[in-house]
Amino acid sequence: MITLRGLTKRYGEKTVVDGLTFAVEPGKVTGFLGPNGAGKSTTMRMTLGLDTPSAGEVHIDGKRYADLPHPLREVGALLEAKALHPGRSAGKHLLAMARSNGIPDARVDEVLATVGLTDVAGKRAGTFSLGMGQRLGIAGALLGDPRVLMFDEPVNGLDPDGVRWVRQLMRSLAAEGRTVFVSSHLMSEMQLTADRLVIIGKGKLLADAPVDEFIAGNSRTSVAVRVPVPGELRALEQRLRALGATTEIDRDELLVHDLPVHRVGDTVHELGIRVHELAERTASLEQAYMELTASSVEYGTGVAA
Repeated sequence: MITLRGLTKRYGEKTVVDGLTFAVEPGKVTGFLGPNGAGKSTTMRMTLGLDTPSAGEVHIDGKRYADLPHPLREVGALLEAKALHPGRSAGKHLLAMARSNGIPDARVDEVLATVGLTDVAGKRAGTFSLGMGQRLGIAGALLGDPRVLMFDEPVNGLDPDGVRWVRQLMRSLAAEGRTVFVSSHLMSEMQLTADRLVIIGKGKLLADAPVDEFIAGNSRTSVAVRVPVPGELRALEQRLRALGATTEIDRDELLVHDLPVHRVGDTVHELGIRVHELAERTASLEQAYMELTASSVEYGTGVAA
């Protein structure tokens, strides 16, 4: 488990992370979201002891990262795929990591096979594509078979098959009871991958909730109705508005808000209108996220996220 209490980071007069308090629980994939400059990467760096908090604290299974005797065996992390010696081969890079933390050499071959890099184990890491670099970084995170895993934009540079593979990997790691903390800008992927979301904006916590609960609480569900006769669509709209609905028409489609789908269906039946579509539409994670973070988007901050 990762726990943050009042975690704050300031650079001069700029507050990048502002009093974050939340927990990342085991057995779940927790998505970490926020606009550029929100403080996500800074938060992850402070979790791993790569940056010093101005206030507050962050613990991994009750300990500071600096106090873990064999950190790679307890926490696996991918923050920057290219943070390695470019002249060293993929295999030698992982071997050096393994020996620094008392991890058996055989584990190197295992994780290279897991990420599909066995055939390029002898190739210099500096020649890797972005996607291959991401896979190598994931191999490094898995190397010590840790209970806690952190990934910052793990699907960056991967093709669709690679993205799906990462999704399945995250889910399987969580299913094993591990703590999985993933930062990403891909809302559609987070909706498929994450169980819970932590969302920040301008360094402050905006939401901490299960995915479905967050979407339901930050967006409106609508009912879409399509009919073949335009005049009937107008008549239906008037009746639904009289029942308290808010509506909008887009060509041959009527979107109905603030009424459940069964009430809309009953009204269609009462009016004797023939329909081509009557369906409930739930907002996507992206729509709910954009609604929540609209006032937190910040560009040109001059400070890295």
